[in-house]
Amino acid sequence: MTRAGIVSWGVYIPRFRIRTEEIARLWGDDPMRIKDLYLVEEKSVAGVDEDSATMAVEASLNAIRRGNVNPREIGAVYVGSESKPYAVKPTASILVDALGIQNNAAVVDMEFACKAGAEGMLAALGLVESGKAKYGLAVGTDTAQGEPGEHLDYTTSSGAAAYVMGSVGVAVEVEAVYSYNSDTPDFWRREGSPYPVHGEGFTGEPAYFRHIGEAVKGLMSAYGYKVDDFSYVVFHQPNTRFPLRMASTLGFPMDKVKPGLVVTHIGNTYNAAALIGLARILDSLAKPGDRILLAPFGSGAGSIAFALHVTDAIEDRRNADVPTVEAYLNNKVYIDYATYLKLRGMVKLLE
Repeated sequence: MTRAGIVSWGVYIPRFRIRTEEIARLWGDDPMRIKDLYLVEEKSVAGVDEDSATMAVEASLNAIRRGNVNPREIGAVYVGSESKPYAVKPTASILVDALGIQNNAAVVDMEFACKAGAEGMLAALGLVESGKAKYGLAVGTDTAQGEPGEHLDYTTSSGAAAYVMGSVGVAVEVEAVYSYNSDTPDFWRREGSPYPVHGEGFTGEPAYFRHIGEAVKGLMSAYGYKVDDFSYVVFHQPNTRFPLRMASTLGFPMDKVKPGLVVTHIGNTYNAAALIGLARILDSLAKPGDRILLAPFGSGAGSIAFALHVTDAIEDRRNADVPTVEAYLNNKVYIDYATYLKLRGMVKLLE
């Protein structure tokens, strides 16, 4: 009997890109030092008419089209983001009308830094497994922003990923899930503050590495998995160094983690980061019978590890006329730093 899981998926990545060397040039940093520090070549930038809501719509439409899902049968919508267009107004309700979902669906925005979108997948899965909904839609979307000249300026970016969860036509079963959370203040932004702040010494070891490590080790211990059981591994991607080091620490060979790395090409899309990495693997690499380990991370801090099992239905989803992650990665227009600031609304005409 097939377990409930991922029926379909879709992503959206803005076409505008800015190279990290261009940012370094403006702030007098050594471009080679910056590239070596983050291993990020360039990052995606939302257009002047794009935000986390518009990107969520595009990614969701791609997911619905890929799986030929009837939006009227989606009984829940969960949107994870830390860059909502409105401080008080949900993005999830926008998706209801934009996608043609019934108004009696369970709808809510979720927030847990960069893992809220993944938590939405788990919440949707719960409703599906309980019989309360045929399908659930979970979206991770962000136009992540860093203070100009500060180190986040080199990596924070824009993108969205959407997953339709269900029990019919499942392409990727969710075999097991394990969470690990604690009050570790590694990254935050208080109300009214324009930019987030890093807890510096708390960012790496106590937060990212500890929480993903404990979630993954907990999953493997509780359910008896071994490293060899997984064909691919996808971790949260704030930069390229962290997931590579996490894989090494947990004993996963590099050839299992590199296929899902997109941060090198588009930067850290926050809630969409690990989910776009997973979509890249599902687009063309994963074969029926493969297992995939997915472990997003959210500052504050927590991680949730998924053991995913690919079914024969994966092949049907690849025949859909939907843009792949690779297509979005290759569709790009480079901009300079002045244009970047203009698109972010940081330079405007005086009225």
